[in-house]
Amino acid sequence: MTVVLFYIALFAGAFFIVHLVRKGTRSRQDFTSLKTVTFGDESAVTPDRAASVISVLVIFLIWGAFTGSNWAPIHVPGPFIGETRFTYTLQTADGATDDAEVVVKVFGFGEEVEKFDVDAGDGFASNDALAAQAGRSTTLLFDKNDTAKRKEGAKIIAINGQAIGSEGSVDAGDGSVALTSKGAISFTPHPGLQMNPIWLPAPETVVSRFFEIASEGYQNFSLWQHLGWSLTRVIAGFVTGAIVGIPLGYAMGLSGWFRGWFDPIVEFMRPVPPLALIPLVIIWFGIWETGKIVLLFLAALWIMTIAARAGVSGVNISKIHAAYSLGASKWQIMRHVIVPNSLPEIFTGARVAMGVCWGTVVAAELVAAQKGAGMMIIAASKFQLTDIVIMGIVLIGIIGYGIDILMRKAETWLVPWKGRS
Repeated sequence: MTVVLFYIALFAGAFFIVHLVRKGTRSRQDFTSLKTVTFGDESAVTPDRAASVISVLVIFLIWGAFTGSNWAPIHVPGPFIGETRFTYTLQTADGATDDAEVVVKVFGFGEEVEKFDVDAGDGFASNDALAAQAGRSTTLLFDKNDTAKRKEGAKIIAINGQAIGSEGSVDAGDGSVALTSKGAISFTPHPGLQMNPIWLPAPETVVSRFFEIASEGYQNFSLWQHLGWSLTRVIAGFVTGAIVGIPLGYAMGLSGWFRGWFDPIVEFMRPVPPLALIPLVIIWFGIWETGKIVLLFLAALWIMTIAARAGVSGVNISKIHAAYSLGASKWQIMRHVIVPNSLPEIFTGARVAMGVCWGTVVAAELVAAQKGAGMMIIAASKFQLTDIVIMGIVLIGIIGYGIDILMRKAETWLVPWKGRS
């Protein structure tokens, strides 16, 4: 919740600052600037590049701020690290009480927790030492050193002079103290707002890991082999899905018989996530490359089919009538009217299908893969190597974004008439 509020604040702040800087400059006064909705014309709302740059910087700022990164200029409060102490009051079965002090040393994330000793002091309640990890609860069996034992009826009744029971806790300044169900002390250092590196490492840690794996490889293969195999599988699955899906979509858009025959199948399979098909794919096609490509093929097939069908169904009937009135044959109408007018929908479907394939590649490489970005992520997750997991996710996202940009450029070049009558 804190991250969301932080993000919203940065978004609003960046918006007002950029618009304040731009205020007074000559605004664009042309026909495109007067558009308020697209109506199929993407020129109506174009991306604000300043917002794009700031958006990426904000993400890295939040990432760095919540991980204590050396690259971030600001940081949210981190977990308590250092030495603190609190006093507990021990009461024996006959009602006698005595105070003892607990010295706590809290070690940072990833540091080795070293035990230490303190002077026990006088009385039946002895001073004690407790070593803890940042952000983690640690239990202290206080009566190991005390003369009065819990099994003899001794119990803790107060922390720093505040009464405490088995269900409550006391804020000890740098952490909270509670009692377990058996009466032992449980100390939890204040966690702050920063993330434990095992959950989310700092950006420089991920970058360092990238260069390490780029030079040394991972799991007996280089980083480029992992990425290359994932890319090959995705392209193979996407291309085969398009080769089958586009003609099927055209047939469904042009023939009532094809539409009636295949519509139940397509609409039934479309909402089924590719992950649900993994067991069947393994049984039918095995665990090697064929199974992975088939899974990606199925991820792209239904999207491409629906995109092609929608493209054909969306062709303006007046264009077809005009072509017929000029003496065009059915093949010429197909070649010069239906195909060009359906290409924008097909390209949109292709971009969606490629994104789904990239999202499915990790699941596809669950199936006995030895190479691949997904396999690298899965293998790293088993050993809690979160930096490798994040690195793999970032690389998959960058490659996927790069492919989407290439597909947009191809669409601009191949379908320049998109959004025009």
